[in-house]
Amino acid sequence: MIIGVPTEIKNNERRVGLTAAGVAELTAHGHQVLVQAGAGLGSGLDDAAYQAAGAEILDSPDLLWERAQTVVKVKEPVGPELQRLRADQVLFTYLHLAAAPELTAALLDAGTTAIAYETVTAGPTGRTLPLLAPMSRVAGRLAPLAGGAHLASPDGSGMLLGGVPGTRKARVAVVGGGVAGENAAVVAAGMGARVTVLDVDLERLAHIDAVHQGRIDTLASNALTLAEQVAEADLVIGSVLIPGAAAPKLVTREMVQAMRPGSVLVDIAIDQGGCFEGSRPTTHQNPTFVQDGAVHYCVTNMPGAVPQTSTAALTNATLPYLLRLADHGWQPALRADTGFARGLHTHAGALTQPAVAEALADELGHVHTADVADVLA
Repeated sequence: MIIGVPTEIKNNERRVGLTAAGVAELTAHGHQVLVQAGAGLGSGLDDAAYQAAGAEILDSPDLLWERAQTVVKVKEPVGPELQRLRADQVLFTYLHLAAAPELTAALLDAGTTAIAYETVTAGPTGRTLPLLAPMSRVAGRLAPLAGGAHLASPDGSGMLLGGVPGTRKARVAVVGGGVAGENAAVVAAGMGARVTVLDVDLERLAHIDAVHQGRIDTLASNALTLAEQVAEADLVIGSVLIPGAAAPKLVTREMVQAMRPGSVLVDIAIDQGGCFEGSRPTTHQNPTFVQDGAVHYCVTNMPGAVPQTSTAALTNATLPYLLRLADHGWQPALRADTGFARGLHTHAGALTQPAVAEALADELGHVHTADVADVLA
């Protein structure tokens, strides 16, 4: 198989879809890997490293997309990449289609077979998200750092997360106790803040309480409790996830208006539309905006801030799946693993994710849908 690794062109995205070690594994399996010149520089990987691993370096992104049978990326196609999509090609990347009507329409129009990292599942319960988890960990650990920095910015309240002796520690509310939320809570607590995690899943809260031995407070989430915790918080981190679907808008603007001036909200769920009512996508170049007296940080590719860590962690997770795609072809690979098959989003002009169709019904109207089982039959 011919696998293409283009340079990411999303704003300030310095990750790359595959490390040199990943290239070496694929070439050892007899596959050809095309890497766009300079694609790995932001992640500390130069062209020579890829060449030494067996890759062919191409200057032209058009030629790379034209030759590649499977394109491996980090973020969703944007801008000119939308015109490079085609029907006889597999796209393997993060997609987050529930918040991306233009991209969804482009994939359907092109007939591309698109497999999204974020809905691939694993484990006995089918609830583990092995390809989303690495970036959730990174985003979760970054969230308190970003939040703390913006509390100290001119628009922020001037709170130090951990305070100093004789002063109040900052209060941090983490909405959603999944992988990202737990990692955010651990780092915020490690920085000395008073941290509360809210979730509707009592088993998840029990896990957090047991593992962290009471150092992190937990609360069952409901509208009243959430409003109270948001009002008291200096920093709110939103990490709510419904795999493949748009994130619910749990934190309302009315709740934010009750916060102290200069408080900060970090929306990790912004890829899926965000879990704060006032959220709108921002970039690393312009990461925040002030609304209702609070600083909102809604960067859609938070892990792109630490590309060396993120690229290595992502390849560690995605490479076994990519090898299966390359060795066996996408249909046999997905037939053999129902969790992998849950990553299929589009094929031959059909949308295979009901949650995406529901989320985009107003923007796209009627779209052709198909069951994953039928596509793989």
